[in-house]
Amino acid sequence: MTKFIVVSGGVVSGIGKGVIASSTGLLLKTTGLKVTAIKIDPYMNIDAGTMRPQEHGEVYVLNDGGEVDLDLGNYERYLNVTLSRDNNITTGKIYREVIEKERRGDYLGKTVQIVPHVTNAIQDWIERVSRVPVDETGEEPDVCIVELGGTVGDIESAPFVEAMRQFQFRVGYDNFALIHVSLVPDMHGEQKTKPTQTTVHALRGLGLLPDLIACRLTVRKPLEPATKAKISMFCHVASDQVIGVHDVSSVYHVPLLLQSQGIVQFLQKRLNLSSVTLTQQAIERGLDLEKRWKEMTSRQERLYDEVMIALVGKYTDLQDSYMSVVKSLEHSAFRSHRKLNLRWVNASDLEPEAQVSNPARYHDAWKAVVSADGILVPGGFGDRGTEGMMLAITWAREQKVPFLGICLGFQLAVIEWARHVCGYTEATSTEFVQNTKQPLIIFMPEISKTHMGGTMRLGLRPTVFEPDSDKWSKVRKLYGGAEKIWERHRHRYEVNPEFIDQLNASGLSFVGRDEKGERMQILELQDHPYFVGLQAHPEFCTRPLNPSPAFLGFVAASSSSKVLQEQMDLQMKTFKPPHPVHAMVSEAELRPADPPTLGKEVAIAASDE
Repeated sequence: MTKFIVVSGGVVSGIGKGVIASSTGLLLKTTGLKVTAIKIDPYMNIDAGTMRPQEHGEVYVLNDGGEVDLDLGNYERYLNVTLSRDNNITTGKIYREVIEKERRGDYLGKTVQIVPHVTNAIQDWIERVSRVPVDETGEEPDVCIVELGGTVGDIESAPFVEAMRQFQFRVGYDNFALIHVSLVPDMHGEQKTKPTQTTVHALRGLGLLPDLIACRLTVRKPLEPATKAKISMFCHVASDQVIGVHDVSSVYHVPLLLQSQGIVQFLQKRLNLSSVTLTQQAIERGLDLEKRWKEMTSRQERLYDEVMIALVGKYTDLQDSYMSVVKSLEHSAFRSHRKLNLRWVNASDLEPEAQVSNPARYHDAWKAVVSADGILVPGGFGDRGTEGMMLAITWAREQKVPFLGICLGFQLAVIEWARHVCGYTEATSTEFVQNTKQPLIIFMPEISKTHMGGTMRLGLRPTVFEPDSDKWSKVRKLYGGAEKIWERHRHRYEVNPEFIDQLNASGLSFVGRDEKGERMQILELQDHPYFVGLQAHPEFCTRPLNPSPAFLGFVAASSSSKVLQEQMDLQMKTFKPPHPVHAMVSEAELRPADPPTLGKEVAIAASDE
């Protein structure tokens, strides 16, 4: 029987439930258990695909093309698992399933209600997904972490809270535990418990009793013993059931912080985890994971050499918009033995207009770009800021500064090259100028022009390196010299095949293409320390102990040519793809047919994204 650990939150949203849920799962993996995770988002959207990054943060893409909440990225990175779109439950998905059943007559004429039909659908979904293998063993998980998004007491989350109340009896006491995450404000040095008392009281009134209360403190000061005792007394839990989670130097220290307070021992006793049969191989795998994680975190504390990266993006006002990009840079910096100094640059501030409208921001932006050791241009939609991004790309190319372009950054690198090297002065993308005379980037023919949700080229896709690229390509060496690699995609536009020959002849090498050789997926310049662009989003496949090769090469090259050579040599010997073996197949096998578009969605202008 699968063991379930539900993580709920109170007082405020964005309190850190995702990191605490991921850290708990990681700690259980160190004991040899197999762990999966599910995120519940109570919004009405079917998925996160049509949300603006400033609205909800990054849209995380899974192997199967699911566009999901960024917390699933935390789960995959911490637990080293491969999840599916079903691991993200939304109100929209549940209601769609219930309504489709009602239309088919599955409820046999009964009145369809929130209780029991919606709550049963939620429970059935969780039980079904919890049994799906997600790691390299290919076996059913032992533990399922369920993160309940939002805040207890919200109207929109009420059906999910009620479903969890029922679920604890469906699976039994020994198979259900609840961790409630609450805020403990620090008011002028005094830790206040009243918000936690209030949210736990509300939770108990809804029929759920917390087994552990994780107290978030947004300061570096740990939870005081007196505060712990007070919460224990007024929230009806023992003192060892109250855990302090204060701010630490890095989120990668959170598992160790929880471990030091006995969370593993408590859960082993509470869920009778000793009844789960573990092989010696599983135990050794867990011990090795614990050892490598502790080595990584201790090494991080001893980093002194710094690498400065300028991230030139569109959505820099909400840094969660680039969550996976930042994590990829962090993981790569750990491996390169460097302390990451990340400079956020709004691409619009680099454009000439900004020099007139806001000269201070213009000069600050260019100061960050010209002083950076490496320049990164991530993905995005619409034309806002793209001229500023191309100015940064020109600087990186001409000044031999390491550069990495992701998705939109890859496409803009092609346009920049076409304008300044090939002489196509009007080169642009049909995303920006629909009737341009020199469309270097075009809309993909198979993509819907009327529906935005779930209609892009999404999910894991193979890329084949050019035959002679093994002699010189840095990025290929970083992927272990493989002939074919797999990365996740999320785009509607591609390089126009009509211009490929001219671009190649001028020195822009497309070292990676799709299996038919028709779509350009990786570009690289030979006579440059590191100038690489990928149509895919390699940041979605990074792991703390197995950094994304493209990002690793970028950070290493930004550190020094020596560090880059060391990492290329190491990757040639040790690189292992993070994907399950069964997923690394041809595109025809991965995408036998595009799924039909469900529902009717409103098309939005590209500039709105």
